[in-house]
Amino acid sequence: MLQIFSKKQFLKDLLEDFVDIHNHILPGIDDGSKNINKSIDLIKKLKELGVKQFIATPHIMQDIYPNTDKTIGNAYKLVLRNLNKNLKAGIIINSAAEYMLDNDFEKRLEERNLLTLKRNYVLIEMSYLQPPLNLETLIIKIKSEGYLPVLAHPERYAFYHNNLDYYGNLKKMGCFFQLNLLSLSDYYGKNVEKTANYLINRNLIDFVGTDTHNAIQIEKLSNLIINKKTSEKMLDLINNTNATFSVI
Repeated sequence: MLQIFSKKQFLKDLLEDFVDIHNHILPGIDDGSKNINKSIDLIKKLKELGVKQFIATPHIMQDIYPNTDKTIGNAYKLVLRNLNKNLKAGIIINSAAEYMLDNDFEKRLEERNLLTLKRNYVLIEMSYLQPPLNLETLIIKIKSEGYLPVLAHPERYAFYHNNLDYYGNLKKMGCFFQLNLLSLSDYYGKNVEKTANYLINRNLIDFVGTDTHNAIQIEKLSNLIINKKTSEKMLDLINNTNATFSVI
């Protein structure tokens, strides 16, 4: 591994034995991997990047990706059956979900029928167009049901870019934040990168993930260079992610 805290370094040098809590590697059930061959390729490339444990998190969105325990379980089993011995060695793959905060989610929450990252951590997301009108009520309800809400990629919600203080409100309500690693670059746009740095520098981020959908994103990650200050903060976040979600 390259010296950790040099002036600039590749992000991938911090990812050895990483626990990736957000990715779309299961085949054919959302906007991530389209088939089993692509799933195997993504897993291979992520393993080469340093990922040791995977928590696959396919979208569950009402009317768009109406996944169930069964569809996710079947895709997960298909992946396990197709891993060869060499690829399987040294890695662990589990499955959960990334839940859109919609009416379907509320029903699942009431039934306590949620696929969690580990223990009671549940990965949630919002529309990029606008937040749910009842967002705060939903977060309170999630917690009252005994779950811990982890908001996926908060830096990508443009409607908060001009209202940065609201991120602090969400944190005070008990919402954990998961940053997408590619947000450390301008991959999603300059405003997303700027907001990501804002959240990191104010210690509002709890966990990180790749949110991998395709091989191009992994290539971008493998070439992503960060500065010393960011390296220090990212190492802490990576360690916290690993410590919280590792099953080893």
